[in-house]
Amino acid sequence: MAEKTINPILKQVLELGPTLAFFLIYLRIRDETFTFGGAEYTGFIVSALIFIPILLAAMAVLWMLTGKLSRMQVFTAFMVIFFGGLTAYFNDERFFKMKTTIVYGVMAGLLGIGLLRGQSYLQYVMEEFLPMEKEGWMIFTRRLCYMFAALGIANEIIWRTQTTDVWVKLETFAFPAVLMVFLWVQIYKLQRYFIEPAEVAKD
Repeated sequence: MAEKTINPILKQVLELGPTLAFFLIYLRIRDETFTFGGAEYTGFIVSALIFIPILLAAMAVLWMLTGKLSRMQVFTAFMVIFFGGLTAYFNDERFFKMKTTIVYGVMAGLLGIGLLRGQSYLQYVMEEFLPMEKEGWMIFTRRLCYMFAALGIANEIIWRTQTTDVWVKLETFAFPAVLMVFLWVQIYKLQRYFIEPAEVAKD
């Protein structure tokens, strides 16, 4: 299926909506306890389980409208399903919280492997949207690798030392905001490495 363009606002809603829905559901049922099959589950675990079909539904709509899902989206969906399943099976919310650490850790690891090979895997993914000299891509990749590693470490520290309420709020708002600001700052700082459209066409 060929990739199609959709309204960017709708795209953002489909990408970010499930996480916001998880947050709102959690706020609504966080103090409640639910019994299924003779086992009691906290509001957090039930919220995490409800989040899975919401995420899959949003991804299905996004795929139908655009004809494409990024590898990162597919990987994230797999991690959510896998760790959501472990959370339900063991009735232990720690698995769902660890998911974030592993996602950030895998991203840092992949970028790090590319750097060790003298390559920027980030360039393969974003070059079409952000034409830039190789030196700029290597700098950008190195910094983003460090950022993913820092976010993974931060997540481990936070879920192990803070309340579930604090973790949910940081997971929903703080981590994405920090990453977004970081990306915009890096793009601004790396402008001198940008390749003008005319140069791209000439190459």
